[in-house]
Amino acid sequence: MQIVSKPLFKWSGLCALLVAAQLAFAAAVEPLQYTQQHQKTTAEIVQQLTQKHYRGQALDDSVSVQYLNNYLRGLDPAKSFFFQADIDAFEAHKDKFDDYLKKGDLKVPFEIFNVYRQRLTTRLESVIAELESEDISFDFEKDEVLVTDWDKAEWPKDKKTADELWRKRIKSNLLSLKLAGTDIEEGKEILHRRFTNQLRRAKQQDQEDAFGVIINSLTTLYDPHTNYLSPRTLENFNINMSLSLEGIGAVLQTEDEYTKVMRLVPAGPADKQGQLRPADRIVAVGQGEEGEMMDIIGLRLDEVVEQIRGPKNTVVRLRVLPANAAADSSTKTIRITREKVKLEEQAAQKDVFELRDNDQTFKLGIIKVPTFYMDFEAYRKRDPEYKSTTRDVYRLLQELEKENVDGIIVDLRSNGGGSLQEATTLTDLFIDQGPVVQIRQTNEMISRNFRSHSRAAYRGPIVVLIDRMSASASEIFAGAIQDYGRGIVIGTPTFGKGTVQSLIPLNKGQLKITESKFYRVSGESTQHRGVVPDLELPSMVNINQVGEGTYDYALPWDKIHRVPHATYFDIEALLPELRGRHDQRTERDPDLRFLAKQRALLEENDDRTSVSLNKQQRRAEQHSLEERMLVLENERRKAKGLEPYKSYAAIRDNGSADTEEDSAAAELEAHRSGAIDPYNDPFLSAAGHALIDFIQLNRKLEESDKVANF
Repeated sequence: MQIVSKPLFKWSGLCALLVAAQLAFAAAVEPLQYTQQHQKTTAEIVQQLTQKHYRGQALDDSVSVQYLNNYLRGLDPAKSFFFQADIDAFEAHKDKFDDYLKKGDLKVPFEIFNVYRQRLTTRLESVIAELESEDISFDFEKDEVLVTDWDKAEWPKDKKTADELWRKRIKSNLLSLKLAGTDIEEGKEILHRRFTNQLRRAKQQDQEDAFGVIINSLTTLYDPHTNYLSPRTLENFNINMSLSLEGIGAVLQTEDEYTKVMRLVPAGPADKQGQLRPADRIVAVGQGEEGEMMDIIGLRLDEVVEQIRGPKNTVVRLRVLPANAAADSSTKTIRITREKVKLEEQAAQKDVFELRDNDQTFKLGIIKVPTFYMDFEAYRKRDPEYKSTTRDVYRLLQELEKENVDGIIVDLRSNGGGSLQEATTLTDLFIDQGPVVQIRQTNEMISRNFRSHSRAAYRGPIVVLIDRMSASASEIFAGAIQDYGRGIVIGTPTFGKGTVQSLIPLNKGQLKITESKFYRVSGESTQHRGVVPDLELPSMVNINQVGEGTYDYALPWDKIHRVPHATYFDIEALLPELRGRHDQRTERDPDLRFLAKQRALLEENDDRTSVSLNKQQRRAEQHSLEERMLVLENERRKAKGLEPYKSYAAIRDNGSADTEEDSAAAELEAHRSGAIDPYNDPFLSAAGHALIDFIQLNRKLEESDKVANF
């Protein structure tokens, strides 16, 4: 490859020195330049962060050091492109970025980005050339390992070391594809397309892309929900907020080179289809029934979203690496028909089912609340029939009381939040007058304006069913029910998003900034820790991968003063026996026992910090995991009187062992038929039995109190 050195003289000192030192093997990439508008916007953002962000964090030398680490990790998460010499040069500025950014001086951050872009382009051109060569070969019998953990990996000391690292990376990718059933030549073609797409993206990067990365490396040091939204990003943000997007109804984010599903929009196409799950990784996208699957690993998130979006009633196919699968596991293809998310499909729904306890049958109601919605436009027009969560649930409560149910389950699984006002008014249906949530501002002023104003519409026993994807407004409702002793909360710890953001217009774009924090009436924050249930169930997702606590620089959990509030049931007195009964049932339930053991096994697999590049060892590790999964699945099937599978392949071919998919399919079919069978949904069954325990034990407690008072 011909050396082109002349453009280097346009670069400033740091950038030119680093690139010239290592660029004896590629053409230079034209450096990106920042503008005066970028400088003004940077100074504005720094001022807003230091004056209005809830954390109250000064931009000083310690934050400057964190900034460099955050910036480098964002640019090069696998330590694949920069050299140690680059890092050493950048480190000379580690305690100066605070000064640079306060002044809007973007010279050094842009130089770092330009070095990265040069390293990226050079490396991708080299890798593509290697994959095109007929001489490239790999020894999959050799004992080698590739470090996959950022903290344990080292920056390559020079080009030779980097070449060796990339040889291992390509070998690992090919081995993963090979073990997943792809031959080497096809694997090379897949990688060629992947790296060609990344190279195209790198060459298309402009100054706005660079500025976005530079600034968000600062904003996320304050908390993960504080972000700079460029005009282009703001457009996508507004589309997602309005739910007018014609697509699959999934919230995505980039994690390393993967596009990861963060959550599903309730009643959206993916949610109704039932196979896509939080923490799944999308590796390829195909258009229509037979369109070629486009590898998207390493693509920018907006490019991935563009592939997944499309006109209503068209089909998109996603090749997915399940959340509970290793990188070299088989993928599955999910077919989803795009459509708009309709408000009426997100409406609360009710069902009635019966459960037996010994010789007694209980009639239980369930109200599924997918999101906290409100038709604000109809409300502003004073439409007396405007849709809202509270209005719909109030009607459902009246219907359930006419059916003489013994108690009600409020199902908040996968409810990612919504209107704070609706969370408050929904709580109002179950408690008398009193505070529902406290909100503390940046200036430490505490607002308690979100209150229940009416007498409870329903006074009977309730259970609130939550999971890891219950967030924000869901946590406010569940926390209030728990604090008031109004009912039992069952499930897994919730997501833990207890912060409020606002949009601030800037010289260019907008800043989404965290300005306040939610606190329960007990004084406990919902932030980071979420709502911890009274009775725990196994988690469907790895809580170490999904939730507020998984974000770097998430605001911490803390506590303020409690506010006086009523107590409805003596839950504390009931909890020891409630937990004892619940734990015994969980241990006996084959589905719940399976999920708990499966999650422990998969988390053990996730803890690996390196992977073997030896085919036999990697295959043995994969086979061992599959065999252990097979044993767990057959334990479940045997306990349920089902025929055991003879191999792990049978699980894959005949339907996943994953109870999550079984539950989702059963729940979807139940809504279609208008009937619910709690025994096909182990979580609902557990909630139902907890509600029965609550009813029985509370009656027993009330009777003993009457005797004592008499």
